[in-house]
Amino acid sequence: MATKWKNMYEKFIRFLGREGKIISGLTSVAVGLAGLWIMSAYGGYHSPQATFLIGAQGNMWLGVGVSILLRLYLVHQYGEPEDCAGYEYEKWKTVREKSIKRLYWIGAAAGLSAAVYLLFFELVYAVWSYESKFWYNYGAAYMIFMTVPAQYLICRNRLSRFWNRKLEGIMGQIEMMQQKRLAEALEIEKKSLEKVSRSDQLRVDLITNVSHDLKTPLTSIVGYIELIKKEELSGIVRDYVDVISSRTEKLGEMINSLFSLAKASSGNVELHREHFEVNRLIEQIFADMDDRIEESGLKFVTLLTKENTEIYTDNTYFYRICQNLIENALKYSAEKTRVFVKTEIRRDEGSKAAADQSVYLADAQDSPSAPVRTEAIEEPRRRIRIEITNTAGYFMDFTKEDIVERFARGDQSRTSEGNGLGLAIVSTYAKALGGEFDIRIDCDQFKACLEFCI
Repeated sequence: MATKWKNMYEKFIRFLGREGKIISGLTSVAVGLAGLWIMSAYGGYHSPQATFLIGAQGNMWLGVGVSILLRLYLVHQYGEPEDCAGYEYEKWKTVREKSIKRLYWIGAAAGLSAAVYLLFFELVYAVWSYESKFWYNYGAAYMIFMTVPAQYLICRNRLSRFWNRKLEGIMGQIEMMQQKRLAEALEIEKKSLEKVSRSDQLRVDLITNVSHDLKTPLTSIVGYIELIKKEELSGIVRDYVDVISSRTEKLGEMINSLFSLAKASSGNVELHREHFEVNRLIEQIFADMDDRIEESGLKFVTLLTKENTEIYTDNTYFYRICQNLIENALKYSAEKTRVFVKTEIRRDEGSKAAADQSVYLADAQDSPSAPVRTEAIEEPRRRIRIEITNTAGYFMDFTKEDIVERFARGDQSRTSEGNGLGLAIVSTYAKALGGEFDIRIDCDQFKACLEFCI
């Protein structure tokens, strides 16, 4: 028997746990409606104060019950506020708007009914009170009319809280998904960058090692060619040897360029900085390449600035940069055209204001009556710019990004002497020295621009 009662008790507890909210909501609604009915039916037997007290208690019980039942309906229809599956944010927002609109129309219908009750039945009670000399308490009618907006506000508050939590939950899930996707994207990007970096390093190491390994046999080949040249050879054989010798020299230049480019790309560059004049360096390059310039048939026009062009950087790398650009002009310029080599000093945007301020202070010292500023004047930043402009001997259908790639050549027919490494070396060395390298193409005009801080 004890076990039976225990089982019944447990079933009753489970029933209350499962259906307790519905029972409590229905009970509260029933008590509230009963209070409002008593207030309305027996309004003539109560004072206005008692009528408002009964009506307020009825509204309180009715509001609690309606709030509980409305939430149970929303949860049954759309799930818990934390459960955001099934719809996207915009779809849930549309459903919310529809439910609020539906509540609005229900509230409007209830308000109209309360207004009819207030006007019609109070008119009836007024006539009845006049004939029976018994004055009815009009407070009940006003409390019924006030019940509609009170219950509407309770329902609206419950509905808004439910949907706000629902939409906040959706936004939280969207934010978590976005953060997760962002983290995944960053991880993929990180792995991709590591893979690319590793691939670049392997490629640089491969080029470096291959270039280094090729130097030894190439040196032996050059040595044996020089020994063959000293022997007595027929005219045809000597021509063959000369061709082999020139090709070997070109191969040696390519290997050295490839080795230098791989070394600079890996960041393993040792800079030996010193002060030197850029104009003097360019003149030295022209002196060293005088024979090649004479043989080319091109006319080089130098427009070197008269200002001080002293710079503090690595002389060897800077020499190689300028030499490569001049060699590029020699290889790819149209025959019997002019090549312009220009240097100039430029100043940053803030330098003019600083210079003006310096003049202002100088004038102020000469004129005692003039106001004197005491702010510190920033030293104007000067930059040296080198431009080498030539007329191409072929149609230039490439971009800056294309032409500075390794082994890229503007002459797609590959009939010129270039190996496609010159501008790539210039770009890499300029970056290593902290400078900027740019290319501008205007019809047949090819302009290579270098800028360095001095």
